[in-house]
Amino acid sequence: MSAIRLLVLGAVRQHGRAHGYQVRNDLEYWGAHEWSNAKPGSIYHALKQMAKQGLLHAHEVAPSTAGGPPRTEYEITDLGVEEYLGLVREALTSYDQKMDVKSAAIGFMVDLPRGETVALLKERIRRIEEWRSAVTDHYVPEAGPGQLGHIGEIMNLWIHTADAEAEWTQGLIGRIEGGAYTFAGEGDPFVGILADDENNPYATGEPHPGDDH
Repeated sequence: MSAIRLLVLGAVRQHGRAHGYQVRNDLEYWGAHEWSNAKPGSIYHALKQMAKQGLLHAHEVAPSTAGGPPRTEYEITDLGVEEYLGLVREALTSYDQKMDVKSAAIGFMVDLPRGETVALLKERIRRIEEWRSAVTDHYVPEAGPGQLGHIGEIMNLWIHTADAEAEWTQGLIGRIEGGAYTFAGEGDPFVGILADDENNPYATGEPHPGDDH
């Protein structure tokens, strides 16, 4: 799964309608340019591609601030919402994805109902345990990594990572079951986007041709 697809759909959905620079600004505000491939070129390309695929609807609005062609605002479609929520669900349960996809899913998990999120995270733990069992069919953690030479350190890393992730996920489940955060259908959601006139302290400030389109 591509994290940029999930991030861009989620950012547009939170705004209702947003132009490319707003999406870029939000993703930089979330630090996504540091922990994912959410660079300006990737963001603008994703917006255009998903508009072609029917996941976003492109609206031409007032001319850009640079005096060029009309700026495009994007709005998520019903098909886009279906795709977006599917990506969140997949990323919450899959253990074999990269950190950027997992981070994006955690950032958007509150767009799902609380009970469903807990169920997905429990499924994630089950898959972690299943994956761990597959590794320990060939590697005995108690015997130490030296049993396979220095290559054993790779499997040792895998086991430690799986155990840490399972423990962290179990803690997250406990916090959610304990009432933490506001999930879909529970009231006003957490506002994690910038207002149009709000300064972004985390913006890179690097210009890109797509900023005015």
